[in-house]
Amino acid sequence: MMIDHPLLGLRDAQEFTYLGDASLIDRPDWQAENAQEAFHDYLYLRDNPAGAHRELWFHETGDRSWLVVTRNTLTHEITKVELARDVARARGRSK
Repeated sequence: MMIDHPLLGLRDAQEFTYLGDASLIDRPDWQAENAQEAFHDYLYLRDNPAGAHRELWFHETGDRSWLVVTRNTLTHEITKVELARDVARARGRSK
């Protein structure tokens, strides 16, 4: 499988480490009233969709960037690759 890195171009997937659902970017507020429940859900509850899914990948043997990869879990076709920092900033996260 090839991943079209936004900065480096096509790279072999073996250079990357899969880290899970891209919703990990949306870490709960630890000071919220429902923080305990929110962190439980954040850590333990995951969707397992068949089809298009946004995933978090780490370019471990390359530039060490984090990517959000939209991939079809049935066909492994990659339809979109974004820098995770850009996705986080678009969602109002500062880092």
